Amino acid sequence: MQAPQLTPTPLSQGDSLITALFLAAVVHIALVLGINFTAPQPAKVNKSMEITVAHTPLKKAPKDAKYLAAEHQLGAGEETKKPEPLQHREAVPLAPPSPPPKKVQPQPAPVPAKPVTEKVLVQAKAPAKVAAEPEQPVQTPEPDEVHDAAPKLSAEALQQQIAQLGERIRNSQQSTQESKIKFVHSISTHKYLAAQYVKDWEDKVERTGNLNYPEAARKKGASQTLTMDVGINADGSIYSMRIVKSSGNPALDDAAKRIVKMSAPFAALPDELLREVNVLVITRVWKFSDETGMTAR
Repeated sequence: MQAPQLTPTPLSQGDSLITALFLAAVVHIALVLGINFTAPQPAKVNKSMEITVAHTPLKKAPKDAKYLAAEHQLGAGEETKKPEPLQHREAVPLAPPSPPPKKVQPQPAPVPAKPVTEKVLVQAKAPAKVAAEPEQPVQTPEPDEVHDAAPKLSAEALQQQIAQLGERIRNSQQSTQESKIKFVHSISTHKYLAAQYVKDWEDKVERTGNLNYPEAARKKGASQTLTMDVGINADGSIYSMRIVKSSGNPALDDAAKRIVKMSAPFAALPDELLREVNVLVITRVWKFSDETGMTAR
C-alpha cells in the first residue's frame, strides 16, 4: 500500500497577518532590549585648593617689620620684592549732556533804508555845527597859586595838634592796662584761685550787709533783688561799682553800694592771679529778704 501524500494547505489571509505581526513584535523587542542608552559623562574638572601656611609665632620681634599683626612672624614666599598696591582705575568721564536746541526766533523784518539824499544832507550840516563851537583853552594854575592854596599852620594850631597826639598816646596806654580787666567767669589759668577769692568776698559783703541792713528793705514780706558789678584792684581797693539791673528802688541800689564801701578794703588779689588780671570784676545778684536777710550770690 502506498502512504498517502500530504499536501500543504495554503495559509489563509488571517493566518499570514498574525504571523507577520508576531515576527514584527519579536524584532522590535530584540531591538529595544539590545540597545542601551547611556548619558554622556561630563569631563572631570581639576579642583584647586588654597593652602595658607601658618608659621609658629616668634618669641623675638623681627628687625624690619613691614606690617602689624597679632603675633611676631617672619614672612616667606617666592617674591623678593614687596608687592605694589593695585592702582585704581580712573573713572571714565561721562559725556556732558547735550544742550537743548535753541528756539529759533523769527528775525524782524528789515527796515527799509532811507534815501541816500538824506544822508548826504546830514553829513553836510555836521561840520558846520562843529565849526560854530569855539574851542576853550585849558587853564593851568600857576606855581604861585598852588603854593598859596596850601594851608598855613599857626603856632597855636601846631601846639593843639601836639596836645591831641599826646592825649591819644595816653589813651592807648590806658586801654592797654584796661585790657587786663576781667570778669570772674573769664579767668582761665587760675580759675580755682578766683573762685576762692570770690567766696571770701561774698562772705564779707553778706556779713557787713546783714549787720547794716538797709531801711529800704525792712518792709514786711518784701523781697527785692538787684545785679551789680564790683571791680577790685590788685591791692583790694574798689576800682568800680555799676548797677547792671536795678531793683526798681533807687534807695536800695544806693544802700547796696554803701555796703560795698563799708566792706572795703578787701583782700589783695593773689600773685598768681595778677599774672592774668589787674582788676577782677565780680558780678553778683543781691537779694534782700526779711526771711533770709541779705545775700550776694
